[in-house]
Amino acid sequence: MSATCNCTEHASKLNQQISVMRKEIKNLRQLLDSAVRSHRKHMTSLQSALTHIGQSRSPKSQPRPQAELETQTSLEKGTIQTVPIGYISSCFSVKNGTPRQPTICGPSRATLQIQQSVFNNPEHSLVGLDNYSHVWVIFLFHKNGHLSYKAKVKPPRLNGQRVGVYSTRSPHRPNALGLTLAKLDRVTGDTLHLSEIDMIAGTPVLDIKPYISDYDSPHSRVDIDTDTCDCGVQPESTSVPSEEGTTSVETLHSDSVASSSCTVDPQLDLGVERRDSHSKDPRILHSKDKSKVHILHPGDASSSYAPKYPGKDITTVLGELKAYISEGHDPFTLGSSVGKSQASDGPKAKPLEPVEDSARPYYGEEAYSTIAGWIREPPVTSLEVRFTPHAERELGEFLGPINTESRDRPRFRFLRGPKEAAAAIRGVLSADPRSVYRRSRCKDRLFFFTLDTADITCWFGQGFAEVLRVRLVAVGKELAS
Repeated sequence: MSATCNCTEHASKLNQQISVMRKEIKNLRQLLDSAVRSHRKHMTSLQSALTHIGQSRSPKSQPRPQAELETQTSLEKGTIQTVPIGYISSCFSVKNGTPRQPTICGPSRATLQIQQSVFNNPEHSLVGLDNYSHVWVIFLFHKNGHLSYKAKVKPPRLNGQRVGVYSTRSPHRPNALGLTLAKLDRVTGDTLHLSEIDMIAGTPVLDIKPYISDYDSPHSRVDIDTDTCDCGVQPESTSVPSEEGTTSVETLHSDSVASSSCTVDPQLDLGVERRDSHSKDPRILHSKDKSKVHILHPGDASSSYAPKYPGKDITTVLGELKAYISEGHDPFTLGSSVGKSQASDGPKAKPLEPVEDSARPYYGEEAYSTIAGWIREPPVTSLEVRFTPHAERELGEFLGPINTESRDRPRFRFLRGPKEAAAAIRGVLSADPRSVYRRSRCKDRLFFFTLDTADITCWFGQGFAEVLRVRLVAVGKELAS
């Protein structure tokens, strides 16, 4: 018996050693891949430098035109060297605890100062930007730690499931570029004051662009009002006899399509889309397999899910629409037949050609945007956030940046006070900032993160996160950030 036990223990130890060796081999392969990529980049830059030196020594060469030619060639090939226009100064000093999306932590704030090395008068580049409420910020994920990347990644919200890197916002990408939509609070000189951000301090910013809803929102691309269109094409009217006489009804091609393809009543089975049975929002539609979520964009009374049929609710109108389609009619020729008797012998409504608006592009039936189902229904649920009485007292000691009270009390640099800090902490922790590894392997470990000038200590339980301590960041740590 003892020999058998010894063999079992020995086999178990060997299996553990083999597992460790496999992990080490995997790590070595990743390091080797990273070293190969880095070597290739160095060789490319060295070859470019040697070529430039050889051309500069040639008596027939002209340095300036050749440099311009090389620059043009680089632009055409997309191999340009980027230069940051500035660096983010943020309330998040480290990766740990930084929101993965800007909407998670609304009170988060940051500043961006345009460098004078980019423009002689950097404040001139911001003239007119204060007319916008939001800006796109294009930046680099400078804290990735390595240049390796994979075609499939494991988003934390999917709790370990793999999807393609381009269907996520993973920072580990071939070019490590990030894009975020930040709220522009104000512009002072050469500095932008931002909120609702998800970037850490020191993030290199490559470019900023104003957010323009008329161009960037899918809803704006299909919101065509034929009544006010000044493109010279009048909407077509069709007279359909009814019991009360002749009624002139104006129909729009996109309205018919949107009504038949987007807004589907739960009682009917016209298409593949159904409303979420748990959501009261009529704009959210789920596919039958829950893999996609369609979001309708309401505009005004002429929205696709608010038909222009007074006196009839949506269920009645869609019921008549189903009957009309089941008879083999084309939904695009429906016009004013909705709401009338299907047995009517009157003339059918003529299809209205799409109105081409020169001021706004027209994209047919696309009246909604589509996102992956796991974005709204992830396997990882939101957490309840609690504060211990001790943590609440410690947080209450902090002052805002412009508060003139006692200098002995800790003070925030970006956040306006304890209430805003508490809201920011709840936003960060409710989204569960832990990695998949920490959720599965380090359940009982304390979690630390920094918010502005406060060090936060917390722990996670089943469905909740509890804040234990809120202390002022150490002087050395604050200076390093």
